[in-house]
Amino acid sequence: MASHHHHELTGHSLRNAAQRVMEERSEQWTPMRAAIFDALAGQDKPASAYDIADAVSTARGKRVAPNSVYRILDLFVASNLAIRVESANAYIANAHPGCMHDCIFLVCTDCGKAIHVDDDRLTRAVRDRAGDAGFVARRPIIEVQGQCHACAQA
Repeated sequence: MASHHHHELTGHSLRNAAQRVMEERSEQWTPMRAAIFDALAGQDKPASAYDIADAVSTARGKRVAPNSVYRILDLFVASNLAIRVESANAYIANAHPGCMHDCIFLVCTDCGKAIHVDDDRLTRAVRDRAGDAGFVARRPIIEVQGQCHACAQA
């Protein structure tokens, strides 16, 4: 498998990298954006805007509207801080926000976990095939439905 490797960021280093990306894009890193990013990064599986709104509301002690969360998640996706898992209508934090690449998700239909893997050869083939059809692929995201190792063993 032709893959590339990253140092997966977590915790404060992930948050600092996300803030740096936003500031490089001349975007403000507001307390609300930070809270939403922290809530998203703290999830162990893809989270919906409603999940994030609930987590931020609990942490802040006041209600946060899901439509506000959607707008910020859209900004995070455009800034490569988050990736949308289409089949789950949910998001995950990008653990390497400085790297723009195509995504492959292995989505467990039992527990909802999404495992992110990279395979540049495969996604390049998808881009090439799209080009052969006269289509310009912006960013292929491939999702494979199945069972994660833990669920398959249960």
